[in-house]
Amino acid sequence: MAAEDMHVTLEFGGGAELLFDNIKKHDVTLPETKEKWTIKSLLVWIKDNLLKERPELFLQGDSVRPGILVLVNDADWELLGQLNYEVKEKDSILFISTLHGG
Repeated sequence: MAAEDMHVTLEFGGGAELLFDNIKKHDVTLPETKEKWTIKSLLVWIKDNLLKERPELFLQGDSVRPGILVLVNDADWELLGQLNYEVKEKDSILFISTLHGG
């Protein structure tokens, strides 16, 4: 079943925005695909289209690095199925880094 173009808001905070040209909020249109969009496929899209530097500080394997909180519509993604969460039209997905240098 094909998914149509989808509009979502991606936000980066707690220092994660530094990896994305210091832009905290991105309103994006995800292209139509044969498969439904999940957080896992969204992370690949983010890496290919938004991430500007040091992907190792944002991604580890096929997920976000430990220390990055992910909220989908203000709910912890751990309650929603994490990587398997099916992204929906108008979702707001927030990535917050809890790691701080010192």
